[in-house]
Amino acid sequence: MKFRIKPAIPPLGRKDLEKCLGAAVLFAALVAALPLSAHAVTLQEIKARGVFRWGADAEGGAPYVFPDPKDPDKLIGFEVDLAQALAAKWGVKAEMVQNNWDGLIPALGRGSFDFIMNGLEITPEHLKQVGMSKPYYIYSQQIVTAKDRNDIKTQEDLKGKSVGVLSASMSQRLLEKMGGVKIVSYAGNSEPCRDLKNGRLDASLMDYPIALYYAKPYAELKFSGKPFAYGYYGIGVAKTDEALLKDINSAIDKLLAEGKLKAIYKKWGMWENSMDARMKRYGKEDAVVQENKAAGLPWGTYLLMLLKSAVITVELSVISMVLAVGLGLALALARLFGAAPLRWLSTAYVEVVRGTPLLIQLYILYYGLPNIGIKLSAFIAAILGLGMNYAAYEAENYRAGIQAIPRGQMEAALSLGMTRMQAVRHVVLPQAMRIVIPPISNDFIALFKDSSLVSVITMVELTKMYGMLANATYNYMGLGLMTAAIYFGLSYPASLAARHLEKKLAYDHR
Repeated sequence: MKFRIKPAIPPLGRKDLEKCLGAAVLFAALVAALPLSAHAVTLQEIKARGVFRWGADAEGGAPYVFPDPKDPDKLIGFEVDLAQALAAKWGVKAEMVQNNWDGLIPALGRGSFDFIMNGLEITPEHLKQVGMSKPYYIYSQQIVTAKDRNDIKTQEDLKGKSVGVLSASMSQRLLEKMGGVKIVSYAGNSEPCRDLKNGRLDASLMDYPIALYYAKPYAELKFSGKPFAYGYYGIGVAKTDEALLKDINSAIDKLLAEGKLKAIYKKWGMWENSMDARMKRYGKEDAVVQENKAAGLPWGTYLLMLLKSAVITVELSVISMVLAVGLGLALALARLFGAAPLRWLSTAYVEVVRGTPLLIQLYILYYGLPNIGIKLSAFIAAILGLGMNYAAYEAENYRAGIQAIPRGQMEAALSLGMTRMQAVRHVVLPQAMRIVIPPISNDFIALFKDSSLVSVITMVELTKMYGMLANATYNYMGLGLMTAAIYFGLSYPASLAARHLEKKLAYDHR
């Protein structure tokens, strides 16, 4: 007699799946349509709690806000001094909330802090997203080149050149509008100076205060040409915080009239005599007019840009995985069958590489090796970093697969007259391969996602392109779903191919 157990939950049919998918899409649309911040922050609320929270990025943030070299637990910078001046004016304390610079505006919408004060430029683009105060500082753009270079002095001279910029900055928007420039964006301020020093860039364009603190100390670099494209830093608040914005403007006016702003900037060597008059006569029409190149583009263009960067992701992942599989197999064989020195070296490699972050390894390959005369391109450094890192994990997969084969297999092969290496090659490895395919395929899919880390060494792969488009349009939901779908479209076929290979190599189909 045969018994059939009826499942407690009936399987979903096609119509059920369509309903679930429709509900998920509707929920995502509703979430995207919700306002980011419904609660309006007021000065009265700040005084009641006795502290205001301002968002900034202290990572590579000199001279704005950065850890004191003498006391890393203490933050210093001209914006720290400005925050303290505002706190004294309001009778409260100031508390800095750390956040990545290019994610400050979305974080403000989530209510992570009361306002942004971190070199946020007053531009039409930013005015659409947040409320901007009167300027508290006037900045300009400065071109930086190698000391022995004399062909780049003006903005027009940058055409056809490779130019480093801070991601989502005014420098990047200026070059995007001008066109004809190979823009290399960085998450921090020190990286473009290092790449310029190492000859990977023709020039770098940065805000003058940034150039003053990051480029000027390098003897190999120089300021090329005069500063241009004056702009304004302002404090950003949520659109709903109109009352708070008025109080901030009032405080800035008082600090300017009292000469406290001038004293702060003189302390940091950033004061120019024309700044006083410029800030007093400032009007909204003075906002630097910059058209956002990515804003208003059709969705098909976004998709095409993401797909182009996905090609780079595929190239990186496939080549890196080939390197990882080959090097991992060599490490596993050396550890199991090699001489004592090889066993020790392979074990040390696996433990060291697995025990250190991939991000640090990428930094060493790209930024560290030039210190000893080895300069790798971003693409080569990315492949080596990913491949060598994953090789340590593949070595352990192979080792586990080989050790899972019964010892009698090796003994039988040796008794038939095979050498040890012949037995490994023709008997042990073919059986071990069947065992290690699932973990290797899993690592390959993980490598697709980990390839996003190479953006720290200027590679514009899929995640980096998503970040650039999202920062330009502030459409994190739609572009995020599109990017996630592309990643799924890349990884799922790899999963299917691995299953097919597993079945083909299986010797027992029961």
